[in-house]
Amino acid sequence: MDKNIILDNIRTKLGIDSLNALQKQTLEAPKGNIILISATGSGKTLAFATRMLSKIKKAHEKVQCVVIAPSRELVTQIAGVVRPIATGFKTVALYGGHNMLDEKNSLTPCPDIIIATPGRLLDHLQRGNITIHNPSTLVLDEYDKSLELGFEGEMKRIVSRIGAPESIILTSATKLDQLPPYLGLTKYELIEAVDTANPRSRMDVIHVDSFQPDKLDTLTDLLRTFSPASRTIVFVNHRESAERVYKRLKEENIDAALYHGALDQNQRGNAIELLANGSVPVLVATDLASRGLDIEQVDHVVHYHLPINEQTWTHRNGRTARVDAEGEIYVITSDNDNVPPYITWDREYQPPHTPQAPMQSSFSTLYIDAGKKEKISRGDIVGFLIAHSGLNAGEIGRISLNDHNALVAVPRTKVTDILNAIKSQKLKGKKIRISPLKP
Repeated sequence: MDKNIILDNIRTKLGIDSLNALQKQTLEAPKGNIILISATGSGKTLAFATRMLSKIKKAHEKVQCVVIAPSRELVTQIAGVVRPIATGFKTVALYGGHNMLDEKNSLTPCPDIIIATPGRLLDHLQRGNITIHNPSTLVLDEYDKSLELGFEGEMKRIVSRIGAPESIILTSATKLDQLPPYLGLTKYELIEAVDTANPRSRMDVIHVDSFQPDKLDTLTDLLRTFSPASRTIVFVNHRESAERVYKRLKEENIDAALYHGALDQNQRGNAIELLANGSVPVLVATDLASRGLDIEQVDHVVHYHLPINEQTWTHRNGRTARVDAEGEIYVITSDNDNVPPYITWDREYQPPHTPQAPMQSSFSTLYIDAGKKEKISRGDIVGFLIAHSGLNAGEIGRISLNDHNALVAVPRTKVTDILNAIKSQKLKGKKIRISPLKP
């Protein structure tokens, strides 16, 4: 694909006037394999996408590029960057929780670019829904996560089935000490964005001492010092802990969403959207949320549990202070914690104890039981709400449009009136279920 066309698409479709230093270096690197190490939020996705597309040949019925990422959320975010700039080339996203028949149909005619989670890609390969042979580029995004024990078997089978890529691109914010031998990656160029690899200067790291071992009272006091319009991710180390913290926050009337691996893909996606569109100010999450999630302006990261290693510390903190933004990192410790040397802070803070008071954002989310596959667009949703609910365009918040549903943020105080006004109305000539989405 011609570089000038790629750059023009980046300007017109993504609204980015020019590539940053990391992206330029990746695009102009000599032919061959690349390991790309750079902080979250530094533009790695656009860097490898630009490089990958510059090597793609004329569109024909053959998979030319394969991008593998460890989570559904990361796959959809990558697809959102690649599709607009890969004009003339068919791009499909494959991931768990996605309708399998829809995905199978999307593979005919054969796509040029596949972006997938390891398990779902292997499923399609084993079913014979798609054949991949010697693609021009194989990208493993967040490769240190994709190549961990849980994914290793799947990755080995995928690599053995797709043949030898012309080039391999590995990306992450942290390095692996040793590359898996089945990749056959003996020669590569290391591109490391030293100036952005540690955004520590934009982070205010704050220590909060808890006088109780379980830290829940300290956490709720801390959260109540934040604005309900801000975005906070509270990290814990176990699913059971996430459930317990989430339950306590709900009891304290602090609006929160829950994110961990035992939830299904739709539940996890909805939780991220509730935080991103301003319907909840707090997300309680395991380290599944520490990688790849592209949520604009996360103001605070709270370590309710200390991270298990330095890589986890880096990735958790990477949810805030993205690109040029600033962020606050809170580390809650009790007497039971042993603080590792890689955790340092700038100052101490003790939040005041406050009586129970609701912490709610000004938005709520409506769930619309139709999406792209039903030929619904964001414009259709905006027009419908303006015409029938009494809202004006400025009151309608972020809209997330999925294959078979859509989520739209609306003023919390108007939800009941909106639902009453639209209950007998049709969207694009069809009666469609619209209901509040609760965490």
